[in-house]
Amino acid sequence: MALDSFLLELLEDPADHGTLRYVASLELLYNPRTHKVYEVKDDIPVLLTSETRDVDNAEHEKIMNDPTGRDTGRP
Repeated sequence: MALDSFLLELLEDPADHGTLRYVASLELLYNPRTHKVYEVKDDIPVLLTSETRDVDNAEHEKIMNDPTGRDTGRP
């Protein structure tokens, strides 16, 4: 199940307060500026900076090119 579009409009990165990239097929939120991933567990975004993981360039490209991805914030 994908995150609610209303929730996606409100979400931002807790560290730099910028937009995130939500990728439904991978169940994650991604900050392309810092190359950090926040997991989505049971349809709940885990927006704890201590729970992020780093992404290499190959995974960055995969995330950014995933057709199920969309940016958070208002369209």
